[in-house]
Amino acid sequence: MTHSTTSISNINRRHFLGGGLFVAMSFATPALSQSSAASKLGKTNDPKDVDAYFAIHADGRVTLYSGKVDLGTGSRAAMRQIAAEELGVPTSRIDLIEGDTALTPDQGPTSGSNGIAKGGMQIRQAAATARDALVKLAAQKLNLPAADLDVVDGTVRPLAGGKGVSFAEVLGDRRFDVKLDAKAPLRKPETYKIVGHAHKRPDVPAKVTGTHVFMHDFEVAGMWHGRTIYPPSVGASLVSVDEASIKHIPGVKIVRVKDYLGVAAANEWDAILASRALKAVWKDGPTLPRHEAMKEWILSSPQVGDEVIEKRGDYQAGAAEGARKLKSTFYWPLQSHASLGPSCAIADVKTDGATIWCSSQSTHKYTSSFAKMLSLPQDKVRLIYIDGSGCYGMNGHEDAAADATVMSRELGLPVRVQWMREDEHGWDPKGAPQLIAQEASMTADGKITAWKTEMWVPKGTEKLPNIPLLAPESAGLPQVPGLSPGGISGGGLPAYEIPNMEVQVHWLKASPLRPSHLRAPGKIGNLLAVETFMDELALEAGKDPVAMRVELLKDKRGVEVLKRTAEAFGWDARVKPRKDGKGRGIAYTKYKNAETYVGMAMEVDVNVDTGAIAVKRVVCVHDCGQIINPDSVRSQVEGCIIQTLSRTLLEEVKLDGKRVTSVDWASYPILTFPLVPELKIELIDRPNEPPMGAGEAATAPVSAALANAIFDATGVRMRSVPFTPQRLKAALLESKTSTG
Repeated sequence: MTHSTTSISNINRRHFLGGGLFVAMSFATPALSQSSAASKLGKTNDPKDVDAYFAIHADGRVTLYSGKVDLGTGSRAAMRQIAAEELGVPTSRIDLIEGDTALTPDQGPTSGSNGIAKGGMQIRQAAATARDALVKLAAQKLNLPAADLDVVDGTVRPLAGGKGVSFAEVLGDRRFDVKLDAKAPLRKPETYKIVGHAHKRPDVPAKVTGTHVFMHDFEVAGMWHGRTIYPPSVGASLVSVDEASIKHIPGVKIVRVKDYLGVAAANEWDAILASRALKAVWKDGPTLPRHEAMKEWILSSPQVGDEVIEKRGDYQAGAAEGARKLKSTFYWPLQSHASLGPSCAIADVKTDGATIWCSSQSTHKYTSSFAKMLSLPQDKVRLIYIDGSGCYGMNGHEDAAADATVMSRELGLPVRVQWMREDEHGWDPKGAPQLIAQEASMTADGKITAWKTEMWVPKGTEKLPNIPLLAPESAGLPQVPGLSPGGISGGGLPAYEIPNMEVQVHWLKASPLRPSHLRAPGKIGNLLAVETFMDELALEAGKDPVAMRVELLKDKRGVEVLKRTAEAFGWDARVKPRKDGKGRGIAYTKYKNAETYVGMAMEVDVNVDTGAIAVKRVVCVHDCGQIINPDSVRSQVEGCIIQTLSRTLLEEVKLDGKRVTSVDWASYPILTFPLVPELKIELIDRPNEPPMGAGEAATAPVSAALANAIFDATGVRMRSVPFTPQRLKAALLESKTSTG
C-alpha cells in the first residue's frame, strides 16, 4: 500500500486544520520544522491557548489536537468523548490529530496511565473554555445574555427555545484567541450524555479489515529501505567491513559511522539480503552476567546509595515486640517488551531540518534528542506519530527512528528502517531486574508489629531527557547518557496499616542491559513481594487472607474493592492451603499508593507431576474513578491481566555472557490464545471523582494473586519469575525434602 506525500504549498488552511490523520502524515517533502508548519497557517501549539487544542471549521466540524497518542488503549474514542461532552457536539463531527509535534500541544509522554488522567483533563478544560467562548460570541449575535444560552449538537441555543446559531456561524475557520481558563465551568456528571457510555473505537473497523495504516505500511516518496547490522556482543566495536561481500547484490549502499553499521537499498528485500551477507569484524564488548546468575550479580553490583521510601514508627522496637519472625526474598527478571510487530520508522533528514515518522509514545520529548543528534535547532525537527505495534512502555520504536535518522543523514534521502525479529528481542531496551527482600514480626496472637522491605534496583539518571538510543551511541553522535528504568521502586510500600515500617531502596549503579519503562515498571515485582508476603503473614496468624487484608486496610474505597472482589469470585474463606492441585489466591493494590484501586482473585489448576500451571479463572474489580468509556477500560484491564500472566509464567531474557540469546518466540515465549483464562471484570464508576487511568494498574496484582493461588494448590511459594514448570517442580522437590 502506497501513501503519497503532499507539498505544503498545495494545502490550504481548511485542510491543514481539519484534514484528520492524513494531514498529520502528509508533510514529507520538503521537511518542515515544527514552527514553520504551524506558523505558516496560523496554528499555535502553546498548551495555554485553546487554539492549540481545537479548531472550528466553516462546515461545523471540529478538529481536536492531542499531544497524547492512542497506543491501542482506545483513547481516540475517549478523547473525542471528553471534548464532545464539554463542547456540546457529537463525536462523529470531531476529527483527531495526535502526536504531531508541528500541530499538537506538548502534553508530555503517553505513559504511566496518564493519557486520560492528565492529557484528557487538559482537553476537558480546553473544551470547557472553548464552549464558554462560543457562548459569549453567540450572545453577541443573538443579543441575549450568555447565561440564557446553552450548547446543543454544535449549536448555541436559547434556553427558552427558539433559533440558535451554529459553531460555524459563530467562529468557523477563525481562531478562538483565548487562553485556557482553569476555572471555566465544567459540565456536571449528572448531565453527561457521552462520557461514561460505551463508544465504538474509530480505528477498529480498519484494523479488523486490514486497511488501517500502521507505521509498517506507511511510505514516503523516494524512500529507501534500511537495515541496521548489530554486533555479535553488547558493547562491541567495529573493526572492519568487507564491502566486497555484498557486491553480488547491486544497488546496496553501506552506511558506516564509527561503530554504527547498516545497509540500505531501494528494494527492501535487497536490504535484508545484504544485511545477512555483509561480513564485518567486531571487537567484543565487556562481559555480561549470565541470566542464571542475575541474583548474584545484583547483590554484588556497585551501589550509588540508599533511599528510605517510608519510615513509620520504630522498626527495631516493633521487631523486638513480635515473637514470631518471617523472611522472604523475591526475584523479577530482565524482560523484553516483546512487541508482536518489530519496530519501524521513516526519517527524512535535510540540511535545514528533519521529519521523522515513528510510533513513539513521546514524540514531543524526543524532538530535543533528535535535534541534538543531528546538531539542528529543536524547532527544525518534527516527529509525527503513526500507529505501531504495542509498546507497553518505551520499546524499540525510537531506536528504529534513530537508525533511520542516521541513514537518512548519511545518504541524503528518506530511509525506512524496520527491525528484524532478532533485533526486536535482542536489542530493545529491557525491563530491569529486581530483587526484593522482606521481613516482618508478629505477636503470638497474630498482630503484625513490624515490616521491613529492601529493594535492589538500578537507579535512573535524574533529568535524563530520554532513553539513550543505540544508533547515536554507536555512531558517536551527541546524546545524554544514563539509565531510564522508570519508577521501578513504586509499589514496594504496603497499603496496610502496620505501626512500624521501613521501606528502603539500594540503588544500583548499573543495569545488565539498557533499561527502559516496561509496563508498570517495578510495580508488578514489588507487589508480588508485598502481597505474597501478606498471605504468608495471614497463614502464620491463622487468618483468612481476605479477612487479614480487610482488617489492616483503612482506605474505604480499597476495602470496597477488596470485598467486592471476594464476593464476585465466590471466595471461600480458609486459613490453610488445600494442596490438592486446585487453588485460589487474591491480591490488592492502590496503584502507586495514590491512584487506581484493583482487587484480583485467581483460580488455578496445578499438575504436580509436570509442574504445569493452568490459570482457569480471573476476577478483577477495578476502580479508576470516573470512567470515560467503559468498553475501553474493560479491554485495558483484560490486556493488563493477560500480558502480566504471560510475563509471570513465561518471560525471561536470557544472556550467555556476551549477548541476548532469547531472540525469537521459541526462546522467549509469550502466552498463547489457548492459555487465556476466563475473565470477569467489574468496573466501579465514580463520575464525581477524577479519572486515574487504566493502562497499567491491573497489571500490578496479577503475579501475586497467581503466586498465592499456586501456594493454595501446592503448599509451595513461588519467589522467582517466571513460574516455569521446571521451577515449580524444583520447589515441590525442595519442599518435600525439607519436610522429610
